[in-house]
Order: sequence, then structure tokens, then C-alpha cells
Amino acid sequence: MNTTNHGEPDARLVDALAGADSSTRLRAALSAGTLGDPRLAERLVARCAVEPDFFVRDMLTWALCRLPAEITVPRLLEELGSDATQARSQALHTLSKIGDRTAWPAVSTLLHDEHDEVALSAWRAAVVLVPLGEEGALAADMATALGRGDYHMQLSLSRALAALGEAAAPVLVAAMASPDPRVRAHAEATERLRRDPDSGFTLSLERAKRVAVTGLDA
Repeated sequence: MNTTNHGEPDARLVDALAGADSSTRLRAALSAGTLGDPRLAERLVARCAVEPDFFVRDMLTWALCRLPAEITVPRLLEELGSDATQARSQALHTLSKIGDRTAWPAVSTLLHDEHDEVALSAWRAAVVLVPLGEEGALAADMATALGRGDYHMQLSLSRALAALGEAAAPVLVAAMASPDPRVRAHAEATERLRRDPDSGFTLSLERAKRVAVTGLDA
């Protein structure tokens, strides 16, 4: 698909991005990324907020990463203030892929978003975008969410903290002394994951929960 010579992108491509069939939308997102037309930025970002298919969303992110950051990043930062959960979550995901550290201040405000999916995306983005020297402060901030959510969310937080390396160690040691057994268990499982990325998180978490509750390591 070719772009027009006017101020608007190819109307057929724009229509295809909102097509009824997910395969049509996927091809349209691929075409948008291949074209690299900056005039598509607004449409791509808007589509991220409502696209129901994971694979199409992933392709939309790829397409946005192919555009100049000076065009996409400001628009994505606007999305972080959206009332739509998916808009915030997908904007965070895309910002993490672009890797522009100017997004850090805005990303750091969503680490404790009330919606789990947004907070999870913010943790992942924060690890990528955190300024050098601020990893310890980020670890301390994220550690306040230890014990939050279901298994999937706890594993995501553990992976984010583990990615911060030694900066997370003192925070996790402190959390292992928490009066909350869920926090203690999650902190212990995270420290095991940090020390050994190949360790079984499920077994570590279940064992840590048992120890936290019973005090028996058996």
C-alpha cells in the first residue's frame, strides 16, 4: 500500500487497521511498519488502545517503533493519562520497546496503578528506562508491591526486580523480614530467582509461603 501525496496517510491502510478480521488488521499493521510513514502515528497509537488481538497489538508496537521517536514518544506519553486501561498499558509497553529515557518521569508515576495490567507494564518499562544510578530507588519503590496480585503478576514483579540485579538485593532482604507473610514469601522467591534465573519460581514461591506461615522449612 502506498501513501498519498497529501497530508493524510493511505485511506485504505487506515481502514484496514480497523477491519473486522484480525488477519486484515495484522497485515495492515505490518504494512504500516514497512512503510514507516510518520502520518500513521496517530492512527497506530489510537488503535493500540482498542485492539483486542494480542498479535495485532504486538505488530502495532513494532510499527510504532519504526517511526521517529520524536513523533511517537510525545503521543505515547499522552496515552499514559488516558482513562482506558489498555491505552495506558500498551503505551507503556511500546515506550519500553522504543527505549527513550525521556519517558522515565511519566512511566514512574504508574508503578502503582490500580489496574494490575498497567502496573505490570509499568514495572517492565521502568526496568528498561530507569536512569543510571536510580536502580536502587526503583527497586525500593517496586518492592512495596510485593505480595500484590495473582501468580502471574507476582512472577512479573519478581522478574522486574531480578533484572535490577544487585540494586534489588538490600530491598529484598528487608522485605523478607516483613510482618506480612505474603510479602515475605514473595520477597524470598524473588531473591531466589534473582540469584538463579533458572530456578523454579512456582516451587520457590510455594515453599516460601509455607515457611512464612508455619515457620517450618520442610
